[in-house]
Amino acid sequence: MVNVNIALIGCRGMGWADLCAMMKNPGVQLVALCDVDQEVLDKRVADAEKNWGRRPLYYRDYRQLLENKDIDAVIIGTPDHWHCLIMTDACSAGKDVYVEKPASNSIAECDAMVAAQKRYGRVVQVGQQKHSAEHWKQLHDFIQSGKLGLIGRINVWANFSYVVLKVLSPDTEPPASLDYDLWLGPAPLRPYSRTRNVSWRCFWDYGGGLMTDMGPHLLDMALWNMNVTETPLLVSAFGGNFVDTGNKAETFDTLSVLYELPQFSIQWNNTAIASGPYGSVNGLEFIGQNGTIVTNYDWWEVLPYKERIEPMKVTATPGEHVVHTGNFLECVRSRRIDQLACPITHGVLCAKYAHLGNIAARTGKALRYDDQRHTFHDKAADKFLAHTYRKPWKMFKS
Repeated sequence: MVNVNIALIGCRGMGWADLCAMMKNPGVQLVALCDVDQEVLDKRVADAEKNWGRRPLYYRDYRQLLENKDIDAVIIGTPDHWHCLIMTDACSAGKDVYVEKPASNSIAECDAMVAAQKRYGRVVQVGQQKHSAEHWKQLHDFIQSGKLGLIGRINVWANFSYVVLKVLSPDTEPPASLDYDLWLGPAPLRPYSRTRNVSWRCFWDYGGGLMTDMGPHLLDMALWNMNVTETPLLVSAFGGNFVDTGNKAETFDTLSVLYELPQFSIQWNNTAIASGPYGSVNGLEFIGQNGTIVTNYDWWEVLPYKERIEPMKVTATPGEHVVHTGNFLECVRSRRIDQLACPITHGVLCAKYAHLGNIAARTGKALRYDDQRHTFHDKAADKFLAHTYRKPWKMFKS
């Protein structure tokens, strides 16, 4: 087996989890780590040496890492506003990419990432590891069998309190260990605040709240199981900070989105109250003629309607993260992009659905997005399609 030499860019929580999962697969060698915070970088270099018996190279600036010819593939575990730039630069540098979800921080970035993958022919997997979970695969097979009958609606929910920020830290000088200008990158220049740095998902410059955090996972399961490959016909939404009216977050603690598709609808709901249907804080409900399927990360269950189908329940098995990263490594070796569990084309579709929900709520309009012409044909909505990059950063152009 040929070794795949990998590097991690963004070494905190999820990036480190991706690396640890990937290192459990055979034929992998860690070459380098990169993070804009020297304190984080020092800790992870020590952790890597302890875990895998070899001290990796380390960088503060990902562009220097990409110059290393020994690196075959990179993991991108940065905040969302960096995903597109690093992914497109990595493809240009001849690296394969495993990028965390959501694929991007805007719809325009989604299109740029697909264009870069096509131009350079790189293997790009999105970290939506539910595609590699056995119980989700079994659910997919069950729905594809048609046993549930016609499915008219899918309800999706995710209820977590971390999107409420009680206090906004004051503006201060950034920690000496942090290259704050590089952390901001293409995002607007703003004073450093610890809240903004740590809870970045709650600010539009860097993320999109629960919608873009949990949405790409859970909406993915609706889109994948229903064989959806296009953006919706119409999207409408209503959101705000209703759980805590003093919420310092820019994103919504409560949001409802309705996606209209040709033969069914998808309803997304999130709130910062940690409870939900069927006793689950997150999940999906597929409502069919013969019954309802309820599912979350841990199980799925068939609830028959008038005994039209048999009841059943399937529980999850551990290890999906290792399997998902393993699938990426197999495709890096084989160059079989068509064998990826979650290629960039599907990852950006899920990201677009999440962004569309936020945009509809921010504009207060029911929107029709033209995915061929990349426009809503509505000036108020179109201004949310892309972020203006701070100089000298530039988004990839096909």
